[in-house]
Amino acid sequence: MTSESFERGPINPYAGMPRVPGFEVTSADIQDGEPLPAETYDFDSGGRNRSPQLSWSGFPEGTKSFAVTCYDPDAPTGSGFWHWAVANVPASVTSLPGDAGDPAKGLLPEGAIMLPNETRASEFIGAGPPEGSGVHHYWFVVHALDVPRIEVDPQATPAVLGFMMRHNVLARGILVATGEYGGAA
Repeated sequence: MTSESFERGPINPYAGMPRVPGFEVTSADIQDGEPLPAETYDFDSGGRNRSPQLSWSGFPEGTKSFAVTCYDPDAPTGSGFWHWAVANVPASVTSLPGDAGDPAKGLLPEGAIMLPNETRASEFIGAGPPEGSGVHHYWFVVHALDVPRIEVDPQATPAVLGFMMRHNVLARGILVATGEYGGAA
């Protein structure tokens, strides 16, 4: 296949992973399949870098903790773009408030850790699709885990978190919103 014949389309970053059951993830701020609101874009795009409110239910019995991630597989990097990763959310927590990705606000539950995003900042970074890169899909995923915590270095990348928790995922709840250049205007 030549680069000219490659067609962009929605990429499922979990297609090659072992299949696990799903559960419900909802948000007061974003809707599955719908465009992101302006505040969830990055500052350079006119947004506020505000992570959306997320709630989840229907996860399996035996869940001992959660990890929450946001990934854009459509970023023109060859490796996607990690916007957010939170590990060690206690099993008793079933939602995160809007702006939980701002470490200055202290909205994450006790014991949870936020890993660095692609800019190496331990916070949520909003959407910022470059001009001409088409529609991007932002995968907000809540991973139900069978361990109370993942022993991951707080400076590790979200990809390392994915590797570390791969054998502990009981189920995933997925909400995918879209964004494109100029979407915050």
